[in-house]
Amino acid sequence: MAETTGEAHGAVDAAHGDGGGLVFHPMDQFIVEPLFGDGAVNMLTVTNVTLWMAIAVLCIMALMVLGTSGRGIVPGRVQSVAELAYGFVYKMVEDVSGKDGVKYFPYIMTLFMFIVFSNFLGLIPMAFTTTSHFAVTVVLALAVFIGVTALGFVKHGVKFLELFWVTSAPLALRPVLAVIELISYFVRPVSHSIRLAGNLMAGHAVIKVFAGFAALAAVSPISILAITAMYGLEVLVAFIQAYVFTILTCVYLKDALHPHH
Repeated sequence: MAETTGEAHGAVDAAHGDGGGLVFHPMDQFIVEPLFGDGAVNMLTVTNVTLWMAIAVLCIMALMVLGTSGRGIVPGRVQSVAELAYGFVYKMVEDVSGKDGVKYFPYIMTLFMFIVFSNFLGLIPMAFTTTSHFAVTVVLALAVFIGVTALGFVKHGVKFLELFWVTSAPLALRPVLAVIELISYFVRPVSHSIRLAGNLMAGHAVIKVFAGFAALAAVSPISILAITAMYGLEVLVAFIQAYVFTILTCVYLKDALHPHH
C-alpha cells in the first residue's frame, strides 16, 4: 500500500489502498520521540514529552512569578489572570475540603496550573499534548492517591478505615458496602487518570481525522467547519478536564481529613 503524508495540522497520513479507501493515522501525534538521535526511548531520554512539560512549567513560572513581580495595586492583565487563577483554586479547595484543607492549597494549585497549561499548550498546532499520555496522568493520579491515603493514616491512624464503614446503612449490609467502598477507593487513580488522558486523546484524534478529510475537495468545507467546531470544544474540554481533576483531588483530600460517613 502506498502512503502519502497529509499536511493539514501536520497530521494525518492518508492513502488510497487497494479498495480505494482512505487510511488515516490520527494516533501518530501521540508517539513519544527522542529529540536527539534515533535511539530507543528510556527514562533518561529527552523527548517531545519532556520538552513540552518543561515549556508548561516555564509558562507557569512566567505567569505566577514574573507576571506578579510588580504587585501593582491596579493589576495589569497578566497579574489579573494570575490572581484570578489563585482565587479560583483557593475557593475550590476551601469549599470542597474545608478550612483545614487550605494548608494543602499550594500542591493543588500547582497540580491545576500544570494540567491546564499542558492542556492548552497541546492545542497549539504541531505541539505535543503531554496530558494525553497515560504515563503522565497516571503519575499525577497516583501522587494524589498515595498522598491522601498516607495523610489519612497519619492524621487518623486505623480510624481512617471508617471511611469504608457506612454507619448509616443497616448492619447486615455494612460488610457488603465496605467491600464495594474499598474497591471503589482503589479504582480512584484509574478513573482519575483515564478521564483526563482519554478525553484529550479522543478530541485530538477526531480533529486529525477531520483534517485528513479536508484534503478531499468534495468534503473540504464541511471538514473545515467540523475542525473549527471541534477545536472550540477542545478549548472548553482543556479547562473542564483540569477543573475536574482538581476538584476530585479536593474531594479525595476531604475524605482523608474527614473519613466519617
